[in-house]
Amino acid sequence: MHIKIGTRASRLALWQAEYIQQLLQDGGLTSELVLIETKGDQILDRSLAKLGSKGVFTQELEDQLRVGSIDIAVHSAKDLQSSLPADLGIIAFTEREQANDVLVSRNKTLSLTSGQAFVIGTSSTRRVAMLKQYAPHLHVVDMRGNLQTRLRKLDEGQCDALLLAYAGVHRMEYDDLIAEHLSLSEFTPAVGQGSVAIEAANKLPTDKLDAIRQLTNHEPTETCLTAERAYLRRLEGGCSIPVFALATWVGQDVSLTGGIISLDGTQLLRETFTGPPGEAEQLGQQLAEHVLAMGGQEILLSIREQL
Repeated sequence: MHIKIGTRASRLALWQAEYIQQLLQDGGLTSELVLIETKGDQILDRSLAKLGSKGVFTQELEDQLRVGSIDIAVHSAKDLQSSLPADLGIIAFTEREQANDVLVSRNKTLSLTSGQAFVIGTSSTRRVAMLKQYAPHLHVVDMRGNLQTRLRKLDEGQCDALLLAYAGVHRMEYDDLIAEHLSLSEFTPAVGQGSVAIEAANKLPTDKLDAIRQLTNHEPTETCLTAERAYLRRLEGGCSIPVFALATWVGQDVSLTGGIISLDGTQLLRETFTGPPGEAEQLGQQLAEHVLAMGGQEILLSIREQL
């Protein structure tokens, strides 16, 4: 059985695709990588919020799934929109890496809590809003591009530090540049952060689907991301909406912490619901309804008016 794997061409995307390729190879399947450029890769002079959040890093891969030129598309789970087209689906989530954000800098003395003012680069509306909440003394600049591009901009002096996902920094072996690990309780990550998702068209032959899923899917992670994505779907959050959620296992139950923050960082809602793994989808929906009822709806409307 031979699998055609669609992927973006950045080093991190290739790492993810090669990771999936290795899992398939370990199970006796052959595969090849098909490199595809997306809108998000091509347009780097505009923020993600201005590009629109739907399919910025996925649309072109999904087009190739539909015509059958690739069997699966490999994504960062956090890049996948909350609602997929009816003819496509996620067939696997890999075991999640550590999910927190990290401060990356050549200057290891930098810290969000030191009170020291410095310039920090990020393209995430969630991170920008949280910085305004927890570190308003910092100056934030928009920083688009892949990890290597952002590090080049850091070295050029466009900022003093970057705010990034630990998973990407670790996978690219830049751990020595981590100045600070940010707490999950304050900087709760984007939905899906740390996991690799595999997307396929519904018409993918069942034998291929079953084989890929068996070799790559991590069920405990899948349960957590089912809860997170249900939460995100109800809030209709995308790359441009500062919604966040993280599900973890507590004993035999799943604990889901999620919330929303206003763009200026002044209003932050965060709640935690816990439930059995078999009700992960309902858990996400219930938490979303609760957050909307406690003021999230107003924050959401305000955000959409500003974007």
